Amino acid sequence: MASGEGFLTDEQREMLKIASLNVDNLSSSPKTLSSSPRSPSMLLSEHQLKVPAAGKAPTAGIAVRHVRRSHSGKFVRVKKDGGGGKGTWGKLLDTGGESHIDRNDPNYDSGEEPYQLVGATISDPLDEYKKAVVSIIEEYFSTGDVEVATSDLRELGSREYHPYFIKRLVSMAMDRHDKEKEMASVLLSALYADVISPSQIRDGFVILLESADDLAVDILDAVDILALFIARAVVDDILPPAFLTRAKKTLPESSKGFQVLKTAEKSYLSAPHHAELVERRWGGSTHITVEEVKKKIADLLREYVENGDAFEACRCIRELGVSFFHHEVVKRALILAMEIRTAELLILKLLKEASEEGLISSSQMVKGFARLTESLDDLALDIPSAKTLFQSLVAKAISEGWLDASFLKPSSEDRQVLAKDKKLIQYKEEIVTIIHEYFLSDDIPELIRSLEDLGMPEFNPIFLKKLITLAMDRKNREKEMASVLLSALHIEIFSTEDIVNGFVILLESAEDTALDILDASNELALFLARAVIDDVLVPLNLEEISGKLPPNCSGSETVHMARSLIAARHAGERILRCWGGGTGWAVEDAKDKIQKLLEEYESGGVVSEACQCIRDLGMPFFNHEVVKKALVMAMEKKNDRMLDLLQECFNEGLITINQMTKGFTRIKDGLDDLALDIPNAKEKFSSYVEYACKKGWLQACFG
Repeated sequence: MASGEGFLTDEQREMLKIASLNVDNLSSSPKTLSSSPRSPSMLLSEHQLKVPAAGKAPTAGIAVRHVRRSHSGKFVRVKKDGGGGKGTWGKLLDTGGESHIDRNDPNYDSGEEPYQLVGATISDPLDEYKKAVVSIIEEYFSTGDVEVATSDLRELGSREYHPYFIKRLVSMAMDRHDKEKEMASVLLSALYADVISPSQIRDGFVILLESADDLAVDILDAVDILALFIARAVVDDILPPAFLTRAKKTLPESSKGFQVLKTAEKSYLSAPHHAELVERRWGGSTHITVEEVKKKIADLLREYVENGDAFEACRCIRELGVSFFHHEVVKRALILAMEIRTAELLILKLLKEASEEGLISSSQMVKGFARLTESLDDLALDIPSAKTLFQSLVAKAISEGWLDASFLKPSSEDRQVLAKDKKLIQYKEEIVTIIHEYFLSDDIPELIRSLEDLGMPEFNPIFLKKLITLAMDRKNREKEMASVLLSALHIEIFSTEDIVNGFVILLESAEDTALDILDASNELALFLARAVIDDVLVPLNLEEISGKLPPNCSGSETVHMARSLIAARHAGERILRCWGGGTGWAVEDAKDKIQKLLEEYESGGVVSEACQCIRDLGMPFFNHEVVKKALVMAMEKKNDRMLDLLQECFNEGLITINQMTKGFTRIKDGLDDLALDIPNAKEKFSSYVEYACKKGWLQACFG
């Protein structure tokens, strides 16, 4: 038989026939196959395969152990015992019991595949959020574009997960250079309130504090860096100072988080000029203080009015790098247009170009106009036609298309004001004049007469708001005068409800006030605390005020700060002097005066004269000391005449139930020591408590 390509020789055919006859024996016993001295593969490998090429003489014999011909005609190395390789048919005699399914087989049937349970991955929304914010943060660190980062986070949604954004932003910045740390702090300030609520900012820092131990494993100075981030947040007014005190209570003293808070408090926030030091700690490469920004804005606007170069002015605005603060540019530009009438056209041109270029966003434009609306009453004192001019500017801005027409739609607060017609507007104008005159003359009786002449007691809360707002924007002298006036008004014409409602209105607008007054939150807390110390309000009124505010607002935080101030040791003395005013006496001087007036009364003095002396002390927050010393003296002298004095003081409202209860409480707390000198002190005190309860001196919760 002629040999051709692809055919076996006679000798090879004979060997294949022998192998086929032995298949049954080999398959019945795997051991036989493996132990057979002459398996079919061995038989074939002992011979030479001569495969003639087409048109060529046969090649020399080639040893073919573990070599097979592929479908393409190439020789390929195969696995031991003829295992399959690329371009091979598998083992020559695959007689094992297992069946192999080849998905490339034309006769492949998917039904022959064995069943398998496939686990489906369930995506966690929080995990997806965390992955997404990493890319936002990375991009921000690369570009430094606050506006883009803010927009991306807002578009991401999932507002409930924003505390985790805070954690991720700060933790990523902690492991980078000072530039990124500074950028992270700037972004937090930009996001505060507009995108991330104050409560979420706090929650984010709490999560960071709780994970401080883990952060310290990878970042050697994690405690110091995180302490600086918290100090910076306090300086930037996105965390209240009271945050440190509250957070300490939730952390173990042995934890790194507790160390972070101690470091922030002692190393950064207690140092002289700490605000400036903290702001400059990371080089301040991307951040300047609010006051510096305001000054730069005022300078560039005045320079623009002089040279009229809108392109240069836009460049300067862009270089400030505070897109989240562009509402200040709008507000100051509009005020400048009112002050310098010849500059109006230039100002309108600049704002229009800034809007068309996308330099000042529509939301920032509206916010700037809105801020000016709120301060028009004060502005009218310097520019009488301010309201008319402002309305003209609004109309032109809307007609030219760079101010949203929705600006003219009144907000809910505006609708409430409009509903009360021009009476309230007239009242506001009158009281601004009255308050300014008071700051000049310090004449409380005259102010009270002026308010009585207005005859609008229903607007007393509005007066309180205006009084404190105007005082906050002035020096400590005016702040002290406002607190003193508040005490006088409470005695003369203001009810406690008026005071409470006035503070509620103030705190509801605290976030807007903070735009113009950097330390507004702390100052409002001091005004609240001072009102309690002066007995204008009682501590329970703070709960009432807090209950009338929206949850998690900055006003609620201010109330918490006021509580913390009041709860501190020697709070009365410190708060009384918070504006540098007060009686000027030391506490020891006051105690000495109280002791002397009580001794004089006990030796035969007149009740009315003793009451007048107590009143002349001018320290109502310290009247609990009068109660305490009077009770001790009654025990020592075995003379209950002191109770008559306390009764008269209570009847006149000179000593309040709050101060009376506090005085009795101080006696109760030191009763064991007192009993060493006065053996029957406990029995006498019990009789005094019983008497006081019958007379209604004490709060129901006493004891």
